[in-house]
Amino acid sequence: MHAYRTHTCAALTAADVGQEVRLSGWIHRTREHANVLFVDLRDHYGVTQIIVETGSSLFPIVDAAGPESVLTVTGKVSARSPETINPKLPTGEIEIYPSAIVVQSSADKLPLPVFGDTEYPEDIRLRYRYLDLRRERLHANIMLRSNVISSLRRRMIGQGFTEFQTPILTASSPEGARDYLVPSRVHPGKFYALPQAPQMFKQLLMVAGFDKYFQIAPCFRDEDARADRSPGEFYQLDFEMSYVTQDDVFAAIEPVLHGVFEEFADWQGKGRTVSPLPFKRIPYRESMAKYGNDKPDLRNPLLITDVSDLFKGSGFGRFASMVEAGDVVRAVPAPNTAEKSRKFFDEMNSWAQSEGFPGLGYATQKDGVFGGPIANNHGQEGMKAIADALGLGPNDGIFFSAGKEAQAAKLAGLARTRVAEQLELIDQSRFEFCWIVDFPMFEADEETGKIDFSHNPFSMPQGELEALTSKDPLDILAYQYDIVCNGVELSSGAIRNHRPDIMYKAFEIAGYSQEDVDTNFAGMINAFKFGAPPHGGSAPGVDRIVMLLADEPNIREVIVFPMTQKAEDLMMQAPAPVSDKQLKELGIRIVDGPKG
Repeated sequence: MHAYRTHTCAALTAADVGQEVRLSGWIHRTREHANVLFVDLRDHYGVTQIIVETGSSLFPIVDAAGPESVLTVTGKVSARSPETINPKLPTGEIEIYPSAIVVQSSADKLPLPVFGDTEYPEDIRLRYRYLDLRRERLHANIMLRSNVISSLRRRMIGQGFTEFQTPILTASSPEGARDYLVPSRVHPGKFYALPQAPQMFKQLLMVAGFDKYFQIAPCFRDEDARADRSPGEFYQLDFEMSYVTQDDVFAAIEPVLHGVFEEFADWQGKGRTVSPLPFKRIPYRESMAKYGNDKPDLRNPLLITDVSDLFKGSGFGRFASMVEAGDVVRAVPAPNTAEKSRKFFDEMNSWAQSEGFPGLGYATQKDGVFGGPIANNHGQEGMKAIADALGLGPNDGIFFSAGKEAQAAKLAGLARTRVAEQLELIDQSRFEFCWIVDFPMFEADEETGKIDFSHNPFSMPQGELEALTSKDPLDILAYQYDIVCNGVELSSGAIRNHRPDIMYKAFEIAGYSQEDVDTNFAGMINAFKFGAPPHGGSAPGVDRIVMLLADEPNIREVIVFPMTQKAEDLMMQAPAPVSDKQLKELGIRIVDGPKG
């Protein structure tokens, strides 16, 4: 018999009754009843019930071992009586009567319990992450993550992609987020940077003649945390393809994402559906107008409508004067709110103010009669015209966002989400994908009017060199695209600008000289001068994919060892000071001392 186990704690069934077996695992929980100690023994695979009678010589051994102590149990498999069968467990028909128990490791008093779903503060969970990972929900999330990555890899290879590894130590990039810098010992005063993404390397692989690349790539960015963004590092399904159009890229990655989401849509019995192929495509400007952002949640049925023209010369002077000055008014429907109290609408206005906006206007409606200050001034006939434009019913209210176009769109987008959440309109049983396409190549600074890149400076402009030389820069669109699922941006991508002449011209419009391009992007621009194929790709975020599939609100719940929001590893105590000897070897002297 094996020293530690003949079976896992999820393997034994009624077919094994009478066998002599050996199991090893942690004490998940114990409970004493009718002179019997019931011990749930847990390992990575599941739980098996051990029965120890209080008069047995083994009882003191188990009784002295606290929760999460590690035991090896040898004994016979017995059938449970019909009334004690647990149909929720694979091992629910059997129990073990032990003949020997060995305590492999005793556990001290736990800083947080493993059994149960009690929530604990983030600092305790992260400091003792190895205990947190023993908990059922988190353990399942991490296994889901592993299975998703395996599925992504298998599907990419099936699509004809080849996996390559790109460097972790590279050069600092002048674009994007802050780099994590790594000092060089052999080149004092010089630094490597951890890659924010393998962007330039994957493009260089295309220049090198490899046709379809992918990688489950680690990326490093010194940026603040959010619910859907981990500080420090994250992983993405990075891929690039040669001799492709935008349609080719979509056709390659859509079956991969659709397949993975379908494979795990019913994870833990959630029974969710996935939007059919091909995924919907929404131009950027349409997305901003209808949804108020460029990552719309299509499960939300509410649509934003521009009602600026309907307030021109109206009785509601505030909106009329704003429209006259060039501002816009956007309307968000609030379906079936006739029975909502005035408090609902006032709280929405207070919420908008808490988000940093002046406020959120509204009009109530009951049986076709409009109420509220805007309706009183704009008049019933004017309000009916607005309701007709929105396609409202007789008991649907309206919220209004007014101001400069960008701000009005932002508030309307946030209000659209907030209203849908408050009214429980978002269908939680669906994964809805879409592509946001036709991003503007350039944008103008509101204060200075300076033209700069709006998204990705290395994207191919639609119309290529001719567009750059003959069009107003603000009218030029790019072959840039985002893939969005349930309001979460999974990745940005583009057909790349592979021609030096077009790249120089694009950067010239944004105020950069040819020398600037040659200096800052030497590796890539020089490679393009030796024959570069048209190419494009994207990089869906692995962490975000798993977060959606696990139905977790925070990305920390699907990462094995995450950092805090302040980018600290409480378990390993990083970042931490290093010795003077290490600093001296690197030629580094701390001048001001570490900041708290």
